[in-house]
Amino acid sequence: MLVWARSGRIIAWAILGILVGIVYGLPIGLIALASVAGQWNGALPSHLTFDNYAAVLAGDPAGQLKVSIVTGLISSLGALAVGTWAALALRGLAALPRRILDLLFFIPSAVPSVSVGLGLLVAFSQPPLLLNGTTLIVILAHFILISAFTYGNVSAGLSRIAPEYEQMAASLGARPAYALRHVLLPLMRPYLLAAFSLSFALSMGELGATVMVYPPGWVTLPVGIFALTDRGDVFQGAALTMILTAVTLAVLVALSLVPNKAAARQA
Repeated sequence: MLVWARSGRIIAWAILGILVGIVYGLPIGLIALASVAGQWNGALPSHLTFDNYAAVLAGDPAGQLKVSIVTGLISSLGALAVGTWAALALRGLAALPRRILDLLFFIPSAVPSVSVGLGLLVAFSQPPLLLNGTTLIVILAHFILISAFTYGNVSAGLSRIAPEYEQMAASLGARPAYALRHVLLPLMRPYLLAAFSLSFALSMGELGATVMVYPPGWVTLPVGIFALTDRGDVFQGAALTMILTAVTLAVLVALSLVPNKAAARQA
């Protein structure tokens, strides 16, 4: 129900701000405080220091960050390609087959990620396709987990595009491939970018399946964070978490600027 009174809108925005602060701001704030804490024996940390950042930077965070970014980019691009192809292919099907195939696409998101990792270990630990101990199995795990979200975002965006655009292109003599490349895909660009951004963010934070399948030479930042906190270095784990958050947000902000730049060039 719409709130018309000015006082009502102020109260509604205040409640929303409190909820957002509790759900999102408070956890991030606590992690940020822990990342600069020397000790935390009371309600707030004491002996604030940047030694935690220095300690994690003295390790191999750059290598772990590179692994996370490469894994996220490859798996997200693969999921975007497959999800876009599937959304386009299923658009012309009847309602019942489309719903069944929709369900199949969303199965990976309905099971725990640890189960996906275990399934990959069982499936690819023996010839003829031996992937256990390789970087490819990590990328495959991320691809499986994020493909459902990519497909869902592309399908939702595609449903908002009126079919008349393609029909007009066809009436002017455009072949299907030409209409797809020059008419449909440009209209889908904002949805494709949003799907890729979500997939990349999910991949950067993925831990459950990754910790099951990663080889020693391909450690992502979430695995590094888990290793630090598992041995009791909570403050260093918090510092590494802030680095992961900052890098992920920077990439997402850069991706969000792409449509604006493209529109500016067209203008």
